[in-house]
Amino acid sequence: MIPKAAPSAADAVCIDLEDPVAPDEKPASRANVVPALKEIDFGRRVRIVRVNGLDGPFAYPDLVEIVEAAGDRLDLVMIPKASSPRDVVFVDMLLNQIESSIRLPMRIGIEAQIETAAGYLYAREIAESSPRLEALIFGAGDYAASMRMPSPAIGERDAHDEIYPGHRWHAVMHTIVAAARANGLRCMDGPYAGYTDTAGLVRASRIPQALGFDGKQCIHPAQLATVNATFSPSDAEVAKATAIVEAYDKAVSAGQGAATHDGRMIDAANVRMARTTL
Repeated sequence: MIPKAAPSAADAVCIDLEDPVAPDEKPASRANVVPALKEIDFGRRVRIVRVNGLDGPFAYPDLVEIVEAAGDRLDLVMIPKASSPRDVVFVDMLLNQIESSIRLPMRIGIEAQIETAAGYLYAREIAESSPRLEALIFGAGDYAASMRMPSPAIGERDAHDEIYPGHRWHAVMHTIVAAARANGLRCMDGPYAGYTDTAGLVRASRIPQALGFDGKQCIHPAQLATVNATFSPSDAEVAKATAIVEAYDKAVSAGQGAATHDGRMIDAANVRMARTTL
């Protein structure tokens, strides 16, 4: 599966040592990661390894064995179930030690998954915990389990969503976006389990995009086109954003504090949104 991911339309490839690997196979699975990082050409794609949770015996050897052997080919370490800033600080300190020991000429970044009740409550502190931290990621499946929310499939809408008079995941997702934006981080939505359900994936992508997420994890190459299209501005949106910036710049040059475009007033806030699109 790893070689199939390397030439895909993904912006990043995450080699996962956590949930997809049976406990008895976890030590041996590291032997697949090191040669994959060393031998496969991932092009410009970001290379990520998701280690096992810090509440078990596997995360420490995951980090030591992989970073010592292939740290120069690794961009990011993903921490699952980050539940407090201490989790990020621990990984940061361990990476410091390994990088210093092997004289790694680069610094490996960190992504933290918010997928527990504690992670939700500590999202702000987690986002501030380390200069290595680059992104917060929402993990809907484990979050549902932690909160004891019924959810038969990861990321999919079900009967409980129809009953609840609102978006069941709004609070945690909005919190992740706010914590990420306040600290200059990316914020990513978790995966959608139904990889043959294109209509469901479209809806599951549009909601986080509307909330301000930068992108979404995919578990199958067939999902990439839909997700990339949803999280990329259309040609019409780019043209509109360009026109707004040009109209505002022209108004400022003329000594005006506000301008109009297409029958609507535009001011500095509109321009900030337009420049974000561009």
